[in-house]
Amino acid sequence: MTPSRRFAGPQGKGEFVSPRSKAETGLDFPALYRLMAWLSPAYPVGAFSYSGGIEWAVEAGDIKNAATLRDWLAVTIGSGSGFADGVFFAHAHGAIAAGDDAGLAAVAELAAAFVASKERFLETTAQGHAFLDVTQAAWPAPALARLEAAWDGPVALPVAVGVVCAGHGIAREAALLAYLHALAANWVSAGVRLVPLGQTDGQRVLAALEGVVATAAARALATPLDEVGACAFRVDLATMRHETQHTRLFRS
Repeated sequence: MTPSRRFAGPQGKGEFVSPRSKAETGLDFPALYRLMAWLSPAYPVGAFSYSGGIEWAVEAGDIKNAATLRDWLAVTIGSGSGFADGVFFAHAHGAIAAGDDAGLAAVAELAAAFVASKERFLETTAQGHAFLDVTQAAWPAPALARLEAAWDGPVALPVAVGVVCAGHGIAREAALLAYLHALAANWVSAGVRLVPLGQTDGQRVLAALEGVVATAAARALATPLDEVGACAFRVDLATMRHETQHTRLFRS
């Protein structure tokens, strides 16, 4: 892999690691079009109904404004389930590209087992299966049949999207960045609705996460599957406690 580079973050706040450039990733119009379709909030996977534990964090007072939402998501994406998703995405994509069906089964199994709570499992596998169903109907590719033959268990969302992107020949680095951006944007949207925050504050949070997403993507690309890990205990507890939360708007 070409060495990554460091750049100043938004508004000069800190720095982040950038994966390879546009010329190196080769993101052409069909790839860009498909990524925009698959990772749009309009793609019917039900992402809007999940908060990843943010609903409990708001009720508990951990998240109460734009700054605390930003900090919560920086940990989730940089050290928690967002980073782990990035690793699973990268390895699912790589297994399809390499024709490694045993490796594909291994990453699919680990991704399904890695989730920290019942609701987080529902969040990633329900969206994963919905993504596969919709994509098979509208954007079919042989990679979908390969995944079905290699693994008959629950499919986590990063595995589903990684397989589809590889099956359509979309470069791994660019696809992973797009996936993590979509993950961050969905969680920001949940925070905007729950705190509540204004739309402009939501965009400020998303802008501030640019460096976090880029660094998480670069780390995920370099992380072997057997070294995947997460360290965001409060986030994991939030996904567990949401299950018994008295009043809920979201499914997780």
